[in-house]
Amino acid sequence: MAAKKRIGILISGRGSNMLSLIAAAREADYPAEIVCVLSNRPGAEGLARASAAGIATQAIDHKAFDTREAFEEKLDAALRAANVDIVACAGFMRKMTAGFVERWRDRMLNIHPSLLPAFKGLDTHERALAAGVKLAGCTVHIVRPELDAGPIIAQAAVPVLPDDTAAALAARVLEAEHLLYPHALSLIAAGRAAIEGEQVKIAQVPVNQAIPLYWPPLS
Repeated sequence: MAAKKRIGILISGRGSNMLSLIAAAREADYPAEIVCVLSNRPGAEGLARASAAGIATQAIDHKAFDTREAFEEKLDAALRAANVDIVACAGFMRKMTAGFVERWRDRMLNIHPSLLPAFKGLDTHERALAAGVKLAGCTVHIVRPELDAGPIIAQAAVPVLPDDTAAALAARVLEAEHLLYPHALSLIAAGRAAIEGEQVKIAQVPVNQAIPLYWPPLS
């Protein structure tokens, strides 16, 4: 079995997607291991949750640095000190400079609570409801300098119900995120997903999965 890829997770809050990655990585056949969790907010709940799971943690307060570049230098140094192969952003609420993204080009993932390229940025669920879409969802993608952009690795769709609120829709999407992110990371870590230019090519996709999802149902 090939050596497991070493994953560093970046968070800013409670770290619910972080926990899904940690849980997946506990499986013996998962192709990655979580080696550190870093946060730009010292009070982030996810740091305590990661520590309780036995993961090394570090807070690097972005407010302590005069420039975004100085903060990113420290962040980059911490990732490299942990010999990280792949960076997984899980609710990391800092837009990164092009320089930092380039250092980790094609080795940094992010999850966003919409079916990109729709509804980039904040307030995704409110905007989805206002637009009247019938399917919402989440996307795991390779990070590029543009906000919520980059080659798409995997997506999951959930129905928008007639009486949905933003909170109800968010909860349904989050449940999908917790399954999608570990799956997408495993594809990258195992080498089953190859980045070719600005697209991700997935190897060994079962053809019986190519079934349309209709919402509302056809019958």
